[in-house]
Amino acid sequence: MNDENSYTPPAVWTWEQASGGKFANINRPIAGPTHDAELPVGKHPFQLYSLATPNGVKATVMFEELLALGHAGAEYDAWLINIGEGDQFSSGYVQINPNSKIPVMVDHSADKPIRVFESGSILVYLAEKFDAFLPNDPASRTEAMNWLFWQMGSAPYLGGGFGHFYAYAPDKLEYPINRFTMEVKRQLDVLDRRLAETQFLAGNEYTIADIATWPWYGQLVKGRLYNAGEFLQVQEYTNVQRWADEIGTRPAVQRGRMVNRVFGEPEEQLRERHDASDFELRTQDKLDEADADRG
Repeated sequence: MNDENSYTPPAVWTWEQASGGKFANINRPIAGPTHDAELPVGKHPFQLYSLATPNGVKATVMFEELLALGHAGAEYDAWLINIGEGDQFSSGYVQINPNSKIPVMVDHSADKPIRVFESGSILVYLAEKFDAFLPNDPASRTEAMNWLFWQMGSAPYLGGGFGHFYAYAPDKLEYPINRFTMEVKRQLDVLDRRLAETQFLAGNEYTIADIATWPWYGQLVKGRLYNAGEFLQVQEYTNVQRWADEIGTRPAVQRGRMVNRVFGEPEEQLRERHDASDFELRTQDKLDEADADRG
């Protein structure tokens, strides 16, 4: 890097609101609500407030997998939170997630509603509540938790690091792109070596570790994140590709990926989910909208 492009940090950092970038209008160095607004509450035991980012997809896939197993008590309403518009900073949202990130869930099946924020916490909560997708054997359970927490710790490097500087930053800077690309490829190699040994991350059983990791790394190697497949040479991770394809064929995963999705192909979007029949209604409604837009 030459001297013209070098940056010397000031003695005291100050917030420059016009920092540029895709999410500059919602980024700020303080917490708390920006406006008053109550969250809607539907008829089902679980209320999910989310968007179909990789972290949001974790929760909707989990719900759809539980319902596919026959757990009727896992019925849920999924309300759209438009993070680009700052919905996550409403007073109602901050009350149930002081960190103002998606997804967040409220369980109304208990005597007193229970809030659950952070995607990993939501997965563990639901797995324990329904005794599903988390092994009971201590060794297998621990292995699943190992990989769940691996994903939770790794995703910021992929999303907030690589994704930000490669896809969203107003200026393309060599050092951060190289730094985070190296780390993402190292993480993919970790996964590839593990999946050379086992069918799924925790072993031969599909668990919340896979549900947490697939929306990030599974979609990355299938070219759905940051348009970075060629740049990262994702085809070389053959074991991750095999795993991503296998999980991607699961009907519950396909449904979960659609929920709270307001981007991409119209037939893959379901703005909100309040009943299983919404998936059937969604297809024709979205196709009709697309036809109307095309004139």
